[in-house]
Amino acid sequence: MKGPKHLWTGDWRATRDDQPPDVPPLRDLPKPPPEPPPPRSRRGLAILGAAVATIVLLAVAFAAGDLLHDDKPAPRPRAQAPATRTPIGSIYAHASPAVVSVRTRGATGTGFLFDRDGTLVTNAHVVGRSREVAVRFGPDGRSIPASVLGVDPSSDLAVLKIATSDTPNVDPLTLADSTKVKIGDTAVAIGNPFGLDRTATAGIVSGLGRHIRAPNGVEIDQVIQTDAPINPGNSGGPLLDTRARVIGVNSQIATSGFTGNGNVGIGFAVPSNTVRQVVPRLKQGQTIDRPYLGAVTGRVSPTQPDGAVVRAVRPGGPAARAGLQTGDVIVGINGRRVEDPTDVSAGIQGQAPGDVVTVQVQRDGQPVTLDLELGKRPRQGP
Repeated sequence: MKGPKHLWTGDWRATRDDQPPDVPPLRDLPKPPPEPPPPRSRRGLAILGAAVATIVLLAVAFAAGDLLHDDKPAPRPRAQAPATRTPIGSIYAHASPAVVSVRTRGATGTGFLFDRDGTLVTNAHVVGRSREVAVRFGPDGRSIPASVLGVDPSSDLAVLKIATSDTPNVDPLTLADSTKVKIGDTAVAIGNPFGLDRTATAGIVSGLGRHIRAPNGVEIDQVIQTDAPINPGNSGGPLLDTRARVIGVNSQIATSGFTGNGNVGIGFAVPSNTVRQVVPRLKQGQTIDRPYLGAVTGRVSPTQPDGAVVRAVRPGGPAARAGLQTGDVIVGINGRRVEDPTDVSAGIQGQAPGDVVTVQVQRDGQPVTLDLELGKRPRQGP
């Protein structure tokens, strides 16, 4: 209730006999008593209502502020774990940059970087008689000329060389100790089958100590057998272990009449220890002279498995000069027992041309001992 106001101001105007009325002088009226406070229950409701309204208004204000002025940084997306490679993928990632395609006028194959100065290894049968070939690192790489430093048909290995300036900055492949390879070990082949660049296939080591025939007809021993699919174009490529080390150089496959020249699950690789022995000598331009008997041997018969029967003797060769005859059965070399023809090659392994070995044979049921001076293996033929 508002305070009192004056009802009027100024002089009094006479209304009768020009005499002022007999009234006391005017003064301010007393203030009316204050209004009584509202009942307690009504005041509590009013306070509560005002508080609720204030909270609602504040909430709306804050919400509007958050929508219009959200200065908080957006939560960072949770980092995804990097994709992990499979073991085979890791081997491929490490080794494949050092694998090359090899092309000659008459053949294509595979090779790999042996050292940082541009030395490459491939198969002798890939190179053939070429003195220069073309190599390429990956499908997008340029064709690089490579000279042929040396070829060893007896081990089916060849060494190529590219200019240091053409050598990419990739790690060369390292050689494992092939004597420590076990049947059942993982084996990964990288090559260019049918021209498909740097294809990876995987399997296991399915056999050891195999023998295959080299391009010049000589037997290569201690060969590694694998079921990793190998096809034409894989020749000269690496066969790798789980540490991406070379355990062999893929060289041959077994085929059947039903599949033509395709893979049937039996491939052969020249062992890495042979690579270790041959490549440094070929790199220096040396000719590798190997010993030989000058005789062709075979199995005696299914009923007499022990020994190796002499099927042919090379005229004028070491065996002929020592008196070895067709039909003789070789049963020992230097005291080492011969059970089949592969043991004949193993018996002279590590010998040099000019060394003399003792050959034990059975001739017409009688034992005969011959001292045989080994000759130098010709580049072609047995």
